[in-house]
Amino acid sequence: MPEEASNQTRAGFVALLGAPNAGKSTLMNRLVGSKVSIVSPKVQTTRTRVLGICLKDASQVIFVDTPGIFSPRRRLDRAMVSAAWQGAGDADLIVLLIDAAEGMGDDTRRIIEGLKSQGRRAVAAINKVDAANKPDLLSLASSLDGEECFDRIFMISALDGTGTDDLLSYLAAEVPEGHWLFPEDQISDMPERLLAAEITREKLYLQLRQELPYRATVETESWEERKDGSVKIDQIIYVERDSHKRIILGKGGQQIKGLGAAARAELEEILERRVHLFLFVKVRDKWEDDPERYKYWGLDFKA
Repeated sequence: MPEEASNQTRAGFVALLGAPNAGKSTLMNRLVGSKVSIVSPKVQTTRTRVLGICLKDASQVIFVDTPGIFSPRRRLDRAMVSAAWQGAGDADLIVLLIDAAEGMGDDTRRIIEGLKSQGRRAVAAINKVDAANKPDLLSLASSLDGEECFDRIFMISALDGTGTDDLLSYLAAEVPEGHWLFPEDQISDMPERLLAAEITREKLYLQLRQELPYRATVETESWEERKDGSVKIDQIIYVERDSHKRIILGKGGQQIKGLGAAARAELEEILERRVHLFLFVKVRDKWEDDPERYKYWGLDFKA
């Protein structure tokens, strides 16, 4: 970056808020141009804050993908919602994603009231417009405008890219003037060990769908760099019951083999090298009450 241009640069944090499954991770991956946050049809897939770093003209826009904000019922829920609000509190700008089909649901209304109580303004992005009809979109936009806490309202599809360039251009022009905060070629701050675990957790959700409840997590136990440039990764999938372990293993171990193959293929693409991935399943009753699990995700156990 030329020194004479440094006083023209901009950099800032943009928090992506929304109800569970509003499309925050899909949007961030599209804007960054690479996979930095996992995606699945299950709600509450994102468990911690994830940074995605995007360059637009002379601006460095640092997106904060947050867990979906919903009414928490258990410790992990409370920690995830706390992380989402903290991400918003630390951000220069806030984008609230609204699922066009869901509209102003209870979770979205709760977020809007939270923003108002904190005196924060935001940008509204009505997502999934490719699957909605125009009258409903116009009605939703009118309702959002009536809340009087949004500076702009965009209609986008994070899935196919509709409207996302306009949204990014607006955000790039609105982040504060200043030096870039990360190296030009960096796209995320997520450690590779955690990213690898998240990729495997995504495949777990995608392959098992409704067969496995949310009470499963993945951790990278060891990471060994090999002389040939490849990496050996050992991961543990924690579940709460023996029945869950049997589901993940599958008949004759076929399920976990398929899971490992899918995770390994994506990791090799992301890391751009050969990956030797070994998965182990362990039963740990009430792992959600273990402070170490929260420390691993960067969540507040006492939230």
